[in-house]
Formats: sequence, structure tokens, C-alpha cells
Amino acid sequence: MVSPIESAVIGHPAPDWDVADWVQGEASSLHDHRGRLVLVEVFQVNCPGCFLYALPQAIELDRRYRDQGLTVIGLATAFEDFDLNTLANLCLLAEHGQVVGASLQALQAQGVLQQGRWPHRIPFPLAMDRLVDTAFDGSDAAVDAFIATNLDGFVDLAADFQQTVRQRVRQHLQNQRYRSQTFERYRMQGTPTQLLIDADGVLRQSRFGHYPEVERDIVRWLPT
Repeated sequence: MVSPIESAVIGHPAPDWDVADWVQGEASSLHDHRGRLVLVEVFQVNCPGCFLYALPQAIELDRRYRDQGLTVIGLATAFEDFDLNTLANLCLLAEHGQVVGASLQALQAQGVLQQGRWPHRIPFPLAMDRLVDTAFDGSDAAVDAFIATNLDGFVDLAADFQQTVRQRVRQHLQNQRYRSQTFERYRMQGTPTQLLIDADGVLRQSRFGHYPEVERDIVRWLPT
């Protein structure tokens, strides 16, 4: 479990990613990219929006700004559908353009696939977020730790609502088979999420979903 001290905060030094495997490109830490602007494109293999919008956008941004100081890292994570959001399916994507589940259905419906494959080649490094078996023991301490890490402002809630939140967190932990370390470290809400980390290693943006200003922000934070 990631402690609150290690959690990411906008405007503060970004914590390193916690990767289980690199399936494309050389293994690296965030420190290895110091001096360059880093865009971390966080996605799930079973995420239609990731393939329809976010990943094609990241590929284009990599093409435009790689030589101007931008490094793009693709990070596959999993906070649901653990049977589909797997390392094996990430490898199939990287090596053969093969997609699965809801992503496959959406891309078929949109007429995006070519010979049954996603037509884009991902040019940047790809890694799999580290998944840790929750083994939730039902304890109040585990519930408290999750709240401290993920729910800012909990102490300011009314006592009766705090109890409701605690019950929901307990149910969530019981249903959650794995915890994705980088996903939780950056307090992400879902996928796709884009993280922008400047040349000094400071987290400048963490955006979930549609991010139309990403190119503007990249131009703003590119090293000079």
C-alpha cells in the first residue's frame, strides 16, 4: 500500500512509477528522464476511449514533440476487469495490434480496425503497472489507510456521512481483487489519464478523460 506521504500532488515532485514489466522500450525510472518533459499516458487494455482518442493523441504528440524534449511513456493499468486488463493482453497489443473486450467491440463498431487489428503502432515505451493482491482482511486499519491515501477532506465530513463513506470503502476493498500501485499513487480516477511531469520532476498535470489542452500544456512546459 502506498502511504499518503508518497502520493502525488500537483506542483510537488512526482513519485516514481511502480512497474511490474516493460513490454516495449528500455526499462526506466522517472529520474532517468530528468531534463525532459514527460507525458505518461495511462490506459487500460479494456478501455474503448483509450484506443479511440487518448492513445492516438499520445502517438501524435510523441511524433510532434519528441525532438523538442518530450518523452511519452505508455502505462497500462488495471482497476477493473482484471481478466482482460492483463500483461498478456498488453503484449498482444504491442506486438500484434490485438485488442480485446469492450475495446474490440467499440473499435469494430467505429470501423477503426484493419484486418481485425488496431492500425496504430505505438512508438514509445510501454509498461504494466504493478498489481498487488489486496488480501483485504476486513480491518478498520485497512479502511482508514485507504481513506487517508485517497480521500482528501474526509475529516471535514459530517460524522454520519463519514460512516457512510467508511461502509462504501469497506465494500470497495472487498470487491477489489488487486490494487494498481502507480494508479493509486497518483490518485487517478480512471482511464485514460494523462500525467505531465516537467523537466525538474515536478508533477504539473493529472487529467482524467478528455484533455483538449494537453498540447498547449506540453508547449508551456517543454524544457527551454
